[in-house]
Amino acid sequence: MKTLRQIAIMAVLVLVGAVAVAQSSPKITSHLSADTVMIGDRVTLTVEVEKDMMQNIIFPIFDFKQADEERAQSEPSIEVITDFAPDTIALEGRKQHIRKRYEMAVYDEGIYDMGRAQVLYIGKNIVDTLYAEQEHKLVVKTFQIDSTMTTVRDLKPQMTLSFRFGEVSGYVGISLAVVLLIAGVLYLLVRYLHSRGKHISTLFRPTPPPPPHIVAIEALEKLRNEKLWQNNKHKLYYSGLSDILRTYLAGRFEVGAMEMTTDEIAEALRVVDIEQKSKMDLLSVLRDADLVKFAKATPEANDNELAYDKAFYFVENTKPVEVVEEEDEPTKNEVR
Repeated sequence: MKTLRQIAIMAVLVLVGAVAVAQSSPKITSHLSADTVMIGDRVTLTVEVEKDMMQNIIFPIFDFKQADEERAQSEPSIEVITDFAPDTIALEGRKQHIRKRYEMAVYDEGIYDMGRAQVLYIGKNIVDTLYAEQEHKLVVKTFQIDSTMTTVRDLKPQMTLSFRFGEVSGYVGISLAVVLLIAGVLYLLVRYLHSRGKHISTLFRPTPPPPPHIVAIEALEKLRNEKLWQNNKHKLYYSGLSDILRTYLAGRFEVGAMEMTTDEIAEALRVVDIEQKSKMDLLSVLRDADLVKFAKATPEANDNELAYDKAFYFVENTKPVEVVEEEDEPTKNEVR
């Protein structure tokens, strides 16, 4: 009986102790990784909580300001860079040990009153804010520069090193290879041109201009495709015919027709070896053009076509005659 009574007493004591532990408030501790840092350094605030597993706590979001009265209203110069998630570092029965870390960056000199770390405790019938016993102040220092001890110095002169061929040997080799390659291409080109009876200077000669009759024929075809007189633009049409023929006379027979009247052109062509019919056709087109340009005449459609034909065949009939050299035919009864 005595043994049973002792066991009952011990069970009651254990139960009472467990209830007491369950009802006791969590214990909070905190510490800084350093209480004095330089501008630009980072510091870590660690908050640890020992509690029962059935108790709920919420860690706060920190917002620190400087402790100086003059700077109390300024923007905070401590910023939480990384808000680490809480992690359990120990677990014994119902007792749980949780750690929460905040990594902060410091951007300004001064003394920062960080106060005491706190958590929100939510019990069965209570909601309360719990504080750690430790109060934290962070001293942030800057670099002090003594201008009296600082000496202003000139820039150091450029260092001169001895020349080494190995530094440029690669560039020299590449340059020689390129020069040899160009020389080889030029040599082969000269040999090829020489075999064709040409000189390399012919490659750099400007392309000769096309002969006057080619220019005139192309201009006449372009004028015809524009269909000017078909759209009642007779003046532009005959001005085009006149300009084309005058330009052709200047290039083909060296007659300054662009600055001459029609009568002056007729006088200049007296000494030029041209068939009489071709001269008459030319003068006919030029006089019709004068009537349209200056007398505002409006020729018929057939007259417009006829003027074009006269201009075209004048150029065709007066262009230089190409001389074709006939090759000597081999003798049929060649003695072999």
